[in-house]
Amino acid sequence: MEKWKSFTSSSLFLPVVALAVLVIFNAIFVDGFFSIQITEDGRLFGRIIDILNRSSSLIILSLGMTLVIATSGIDISVGAVVAISAAVVCTLIGGRGDGVAETPMFLAILAAVGIGVLCGLWNGLLVAKFKIQAVVATLILMTAGRGIAQLMTEGQIITVYYKPFAYISGVIPGMPLPTNIFIALAMVLLVVIVMKKTSIGLFVQSVGINATAAKHVGINVTMVLFLVYAFSGFCAGVSGLIESSFIRAADANNAGLNMEMDAILAVALGGTLLSGGKFYLGGSVIGAITIQTLTTTMYAMGISADQLPVVKAIAVIIICLIQSNKARELFEKWKGNRNDSASVTTKVKAVE
Repeated sequence: MEKWKSFTSSSLFLPVVALAVLVIFNAIFVDGFFSIQITEDGRLFGRIIDILNRSSSLIILSLGMTLVIATSGIDISVGAVVAISAAVVCTLIGGRGDGVAETPMFLAILAAVGIGVLCGLWNGLLVAKFKIQAVVATLILMTAGRGIAQLMTEGQIITVYYKPFAYISGVIPGMPLPTNIFIALAMVLLVVIVMKKTSIGLFVQSVGINATAAKHVGINVTMVLFLVYAFSGFCAGVSGLIESSFIRAADANNAGLNMEMDAILAVALGGTLLSGGKFYLGGSVIGAITIQTLTTTMYAMGISADQLPVVKAIAVIIICLIQSNKARELFEKWKGNRNDSASVTTKVKAVE
């Protein structure tokens, strides 16, 4: 009973409930939702595997977005950075029809991730050094980013025929699950270890709660912001690799389109307040999986991609209402009334 009370009061309660509601809905209305099959070469496939597969890049994006939001910032440029990263890696590998890479894939991957970090540092420079509001600073790159990607690809969709490139989001022979699921898992573990086992997590929270006070106690606020936005750019760079590997091409117009909104929604759904301060990495991961589950559910029920933003907008409204101070006051009042009732019942039984 005590464990249940502890869980219901934890930050993961609402994200888990939201995901559980979706899973129950799918179990009732979507045929074969829990069905997982194994191919002759040992690969697993099914709707659940597809959800984990497709949510991997969003999970990675939400990690960076969580830390940015925790500092009272926002990064609406990550979708454009995904497009830039995809353009870089596909341009360097090349679209030769003979399946030969023009640049070694390892170097192309480093360049794509590196350009993501540079984009993050640019955002960090504007926010930390020039004190530009985060939404305005990142709006610059959001607007210009796709133009940069278009210049790299010369307005064309570059298709990559180099087979190992598909392994970034595909299944390497002998492995049961797509590689990108393991990449997302490794990223989550890395961030959790760094945030929980070092003082960086405390620094991020301190800057988000009160940057001025954090500066007075000796925290280098500028460096914290630089690192946070650089990490967000790094996450966008990795997501760009995965997204381009999915389609084996760089599409500057559509790569990462609206992913920044999904990442913000995942963080909000995970319980991290957009006002900054305390953050919940586990909640953001669950939020990203919930969004992809919602997307998969809508497609399974025949809802078109054009109508999907309406469903997400409704989800945003519900989240904002749940996170409002009024809703929290009502919830605390309800819990207090329940505790009082339980206390009275216990006393009555004791008297009897």
